[in-house]
Amino acid sequence: MNNHDFGKVAVLLGGRSAERAISLRSGQAVLDGLRRKGVDAYPFDPAEEAMEELLRQGFKRAHIALHGRYGEDGTVQGALELMGLPYTGSGVMASALAMDKWRTKLLWQAAGIKTPRYAVLDEQSDLAAVVKELGLPLIVKPSREGSTIGLSKVMVEEDLQAAYKLAAKHDAVVLAEQFIDGIELTAAILGETPLPLVRIEPAGGLYDYQAKYFANDTCYFCPSGLSAGEELVIQEQALQAHKILGCEGWGRVDVMLDKLGSAYFLETNTSPGMTDHSLVPMAARAAGITFEDLVVTILESAHVG
Repeated sequence: MNNHDFGKVAVLLGGRSAERAISLRSGQAVLDGLRRKGVDAYPFDPAEEAMEELLRQGFKRAHIALHGRYGEDGTVQGALELMGLPYTGSGVMASALAMDKWRTKLLWQAAGIKTPRYAVLDEQSDLAAVVKELGLPLIVKPSREGSTIGLSKVMVEEDLQAAYKLAAKHDAVVLAEQFIDGIELTAAILGETPLPLVRIEPAGGLYDYQAKYFANDTCYFCPSGLSAGEELVIQEQALQAHKILGCEGWGRVDVMLDKLGSAYFLETNTSPGMTDHSLVPMAARAAGITFEDLVVTILESAHVG
């Protein structure tokens, strides 16, 4: 498709989630990349303009660069479908499922995709029993947040209550998850193709919000350093995990590889970051795809439903 044939394109950015600041950075990068390729693209912030303005202003496609709730969870996707406006990424159901880490795990477990053991926490949970069942350390996180917002690594049982309360500020559903000690990997998916794996080594040992977006001492390796055979197996499993949720267009699947070489799948991101620290552009570069070609390819996949 000629880049001028897309018509007027809205880059949806910002939004109302806890990830607004990162979405603004992702969206600006996408906007700049599209414009460099000659696409008639403009920023559109759903937190500042009503969604129906997309039609009134004559937009023909939407490139979603929103992260978290009200952008990555099926809500915006549903609004765009009602308007008949093609949009990038996964549809309503897949977006909602992937945003919900608990229900993602239920589907993956049913399909034989290995994921860390977990418990759903509430105010009545027997925290000592959770520690006995899952061991320490534990990862505690809200089920429906992204960018590790509200996430804690719990080293001692006495800290579990505080970790639960922090996560519960962001979501009523809180997960305590088995900690997998090993190599942190991410698998970007573009269309039907898994891109090269990225290995992540945060200086502080935990790939949290600061390490993801602001730290300069987080190390990334692409190629990942795995053998070709090991990488291929994880890529194929990541694509399967992506598809089981109904995801399409593009996305990113996060993985931990334990010391015995077993891959544990953590979550799928249906609208991953596109900042200068982001992993999908890094994997695309390793596959010989420029950032500009990446954002255009994603835009080409825009659909309604």
